[in-house]
Amino acid sequence: MKIYTRTGDDGNTGLQGGLRISKAHARIAAYGAVDEANAALGVTASGGSGARAIPDDVSSVLARLQNELFVVGADLSNPNLADLRNRVTPGMTNSLENVIDRFESELPPLSSFILPGGGLDAARLHHVRTVVRRAESLAVRLSETEEINLHCITYLNRLSDLLFVLARVLNRRLGHGEIPWRPGNDGAAGDVDAGASAVRTTEDVPEA
Repeated sequence: MKIYTRTGDDGNTGLQGGLRISKAHARIAAYGAVDEANAALGVTASGGSGARAIPDDVSSVLARLQNELFVVGADLSNPNLADLRNRVTPGMTNSLENVIDRFESELPPLSSFILPGGGLDAARLHHVRTVVRRAESLAVRLSETEEINLHCITYLNRLSDLLFVLARVLNRRLGHGEIPWRPGNDGAAGDVDAGASAVRTTEDVPEA
């Protein structure tokens, strides 16, 4: 089977079940962002080596998340809600919450906002988190015009929280300081102790 089919040369693409829609459709944008998040997560999972390698327990979580994001993308690409294959479930979100609680237990309480950064692997996770937030927003937009499995939205919301926590964990374990947000200065905040941290959830937005 060749990698190219020429069937999408007219600007349309096929969904599960055979329906063809425009590549500019909101559904394509939603599961395309999920695919982008998965690819960015793959970059993170492939990084790090030697003494600064990503810890095994974090690596195993990242591998699991990549598989689950594939399910999310498959779910969003299937307009037939009666088809129960490859659907996101509440149990998947509950499992993410358990992972969040486990890793967050080793972190100090949040006391300030932080800028995405610290170590390279943590910065990559922050990047993935922002892509997941965009995927969530696009899934919400899709749900306003078409029926989708709403568990996808909940899952993406909780996933961004988990990625935030994992970024903090990597900075703390690998000895990288976090950069606090300091409004009103020139932005040269500098590193702080890895225990100093940021927002309680990734939905918190500082007021101007």
